[in-house]
Amino acid sequence: MTVKKKVTILGSTGSIGENTVDLLKAKLDKFEIVALSAGSNVELLIEQVKILKPKFVAIADESKSDTLREALATIDKNIEISVGEGAMIWAASHKVDITISAIVGFAGLRPTMQAIENSKAIALANKECLVCAGHFMMDKIAKFGVDLLPVDSEHNAIFQVFDDQNSNNIKRLILTASGGPFLRKTREELKDITPKEAVVHPNWSMGAKISVDSATMMNKSLEIIETHYIFNMPSSKIDVLMHPQSVVHSMVEYIDGSILAQMGAFDMRTPIAYALAWPSRMKTTGSRLDISQAFALEFIPPDLDRFPMLRLVREVMDTGGAMPIVFNTANEIAVSEFLSENISFLDIENTIFDITEYASSKQYMVTSIEDIFEIDREIRIISLEKIKKHATNIGYA
Repeated sequence: MTVKKKVTILGSTGSIGENTVDLLKAKLDKFEIVALSAGSNVELLIEQVKILKPKFVAIADESKSDTLREALATIDKNIEISVGEGAMIWAASHKVDITISAIVGFAGLRPTMQAIENSKAIALANKECLVCAGHFMMDKIAKFGVDLLPVDSEHNAIFQVFDDQNSNNIKRLILTASGGPFLRKTREELKDITPKEAVVHPNWSMGAKISVDSATMMNKSLEIIETHYIFNMPSSKIDVLMHPQSVVHSMVEYIDGSILAQMGAFDMRTPIAYALAWPSRMKTTGSRLDISQAFALEFIPPDLDRFPMLRLVREVMDTGGAMPIVFNTANEIAVSEFLSENISFLDIENTIFDITEYASSKQYMVTSIEDIFEIDREIRIISLEKIKKHATNIGYA
C-alpha cells in the first residue's frame, strides 16, 4: 500500500496555491492534505476545503472567522481552525512531508521559517524569504536537513539542469525574463501606465503584485538574490536575458560551452508538480509545449537604463547587510501604493531608489530574524512618509 505524501499549503487561495490545489485534487490517492491557509479569501478557501478535506485550516483575516467556522461546521466538525495574526504560523506547525510556501510578500517569512522545523521539504514560491533572510533561512534548512525545492519557474528550471555534484564546472546561471507587458515601451511611454494595464501579463497568469513586479523587472531582480542563495552562486555568475516567448525558463552554462535549458509551456503547474513529486515526477493537469509547431525564440540582453532595478540589485547585493530587506520592503510599499493609484508607475522605481539611498547612510545591524522584522517595520513607515511627502515627484524619474 502506497503511503500518501502529507502536504501543507501556505497561501492556498493565491495564484500558486490555486494551481497547487488544481494538481492535488486529481491526485488525492497519492497526497494527504494536512493544512490549508489563506489571507482573506474565505469563499475560495471554503471551496478548497470541500475538495481537499484538510485537518487544519487557517485564515489571517479575523473578520472572516464566523463565515469560516459556520461553513466548516457543515463540512467536517473535526477540522481544527485558527484565525488571526498567528494563524499562518499555526498552519505551518504541523508535521508534513512537504510545505508549499506560497504566501506573497514579507508576510510569508515567519510561517516559512516555522515550516522548516516541521517539513521534510519546502517548496518555495515566496521570493521575499530568501531576499530578506537568506543566510538565516539557509542555515535553518541545513540544521533541520530539509530539502529546498524552488517553485518559481526560473529557479525550478535551473534546479532541473543544475549539476550539484560538479558546480565548479558551471560558468554561469542564466535567468530568463519575459519582459512583462511593457517590454517594447520607452520610459516616456511608461509615465501614464495604469494599474489595470500593469497587471495584465502577456504570458503568465499571476497575482497583481507579482505582475507589477514583472513589469518593473523587480521580480527578476529579487530572483537574482534568490538564485545566489539557492545555488550558492556569486552575483557575477548570475545573468539575465530577456526572452519574450517564455518557453525557455532558464539555463545553466557549463565551462565546456554546453548550455542546458529547461523548456515548457508557461504554466505554473509544471514546476509545482515537479516539486510535489520530487524526486520523482507526476502527470499534470497543465498545458504542454508542442515543439512540433514552428516558433522563434529570442534572447536579448536587458537594457539597464530601461530596467534600472536590474542594475540596482547588483549594488544591493554588493552592499549586503540590511540592503536586500530595504530593497524588498520599499518595493512592496511602492507597488501597493501604485495599485491603490496613489503614485505613478515610474514612481515605484523612484521610491525604491529614494529609500535605498536613505538606508545606505544608516548603520543597521542584522544579527537575528527579529532585526529583519524591525528593519522592515521602519522602512515601511519611512517609505509611506516619503511617498506622502513627495507624492508623484520623488525625483528619480
